[in-house]
Amino acid sequence: MSKTNKYSPEVRERAVRLVQEARKDYPSLWSAVESIAPKIGCAAVTLHEWVKKHEFDTGVRDGIPTAERVEVQT
Repeated sequence: MSKTNKYSPEVRERAVRLVQEARKDYPSLWSAVESIAPKIGCAAVTLHEWVKKHEFDTGVRDGIPTAERVEVQT
């Protein structure tokens, strides 16, 4: 069963960018995420996962980038 994505890649990118821009104005990543999520119309946990995925993919956070994870799974 495939999972349908409710949010387009553009919306996800915009949401992550908003969190990154707002991060300096908040004491933690989570508080920035909680502030932005309602503006996008998604759950804070969902937005937090998008931000973490972006950080993995760009090397900001240690972890396996999405492209490598997909390659390993196939």
